[in-house]
Amino acid sequence: MDPATRRRRAALFLFFLIPGLSISSWVTRTPDIRDQLDVSTAQMGIVLFGLSVGSMIGILSSGTLVARFGTRPVMGVATLLVILSMAVIGGGTMLSSAPATTAGLFLFGAGMGGGEVAINIDGADVERITGRTVLPTLHGFFSLGTVVGAAFGILCTAVSWPVQWHLTAMAAVTAVMFAYAFRAIPHAVGKTRGDGSRPDAGAAPAEVRVWKDPRLLLIGGVILAMALAEGSANDWLPLLMVDGHGVDPALGSAVYTGFAAAMTIGRFAGGFFIDRLGRAPVVRASAICASLGIAAVVFADSAVLAGAAVLLWGMGASLGFPVTLSAAGDSGPDSAARVSLVAMIGYVAFLVGPPCLGFLGEHYGLRVAMIVVLAFTAVAIILAPAVGKRSATASPATESAARP
Repeated sequence: MDPATRRRRAALFLFFLIPGLSISSWVTRTPDIRDQLDVSTAQMGIVLFGLSVGSMIGILSSGTLVARFGTRPVMGVATLLVILSMAVIGGGTMLSSAPATTAGLFLFGAGMGGGEVAINIDGADVERITGRTVLPTLHGFFSLGTVVGAAFGILCTAVSWPVQWHLTAMAAVTAVMFAYAFRAIPHAVGKTRGDGSRPDAGAAPAEVRVWKDPRLLLIGGVILAMALAEGSANDWLPLLMVDGHGVDPALGSAVYTGFAAAMTIGRFAGGFFIDRLGRAPVVRASAICASLGIAAVVFADSAVLAGAAVLLWGMGASLGFPVTLSAAGDSGPDSAARVSLVAMIGYVAFLVGPPCLGFLGEHYGLRVAMIVVLAFTAVAIILAPAVGKRSATASPATESAARP
């Protein structure tokens, strides 16, 4: 690997780490945020709906923006929105203002929804250049960020440090990371449009073809299910343990940290199993593991058993996102458009789906709401062969033949 590519990969590690630190920082404080805003579970779902709206805008615009400008400016602006959102969420909580907190979550959703698609396209390009399994490790840094952020969040909760100062401090730390990483990202990656408003020749037909590719749509089904499993834990797990299993807020945050740690281990170890077993068996095993974990959390009345099952949930959900994106990238021509499409499906499930569970949770309880997630992960077991065949140990020549 040449030095420029090595620096680029290291920068992408930080671009994945930043949203992981950010999302776990406010997720671990959701019980405090809810109490300070003085809202019910359903009203908290409405607050989180700001995340959904921002996410949809970011997700739906990301592919077009990357095609027009390339990944670098999209990643830059989106990451800055994520950093800014921490300060806005903290300010809204300090003022006990649900609208301001909703606005902060809107900024977070727009930044994460728009930026993560671009970051994944850039990561898939690094995977193509190096011929190595890269995406699971990159996503591992997102999960590592959630572990570190959650651990710090638990500490802040335990000492009753105000939410606004906690989130403002996190914004400052991630801003320094961003300033360091942004310089190593090259220009024009993923760019398929010229300087004018009209796409370059052949770009539009390729975009149409990816929507019509049956295998790609099945891959999209897998990422939808597995991203929903990950996103629902990120948004609701502390409250699920507090309201559904009667644990105190600090312990609920600790359980979420266990989930994040299991995700991190699964992603950093995933390349080893993908190289030896291939993608489809790994994804199927992951979906089975996630289903078993979610089922135990939903149906077991023991808080101890539910807390232990969260580790299965996290381990199972860990590889769904990166492996399906890797499969999308080599499923046919125009890999950037394919990764963009599948990433958009995944981030719709990851960012938009969980807030909708809040409305079910208000009427039936969060444990019952998670049955919806369980049903999706069960479907992913059936769809897993769609991501298969190519092993991550394929030679660079084979990779080149499989990609445009």
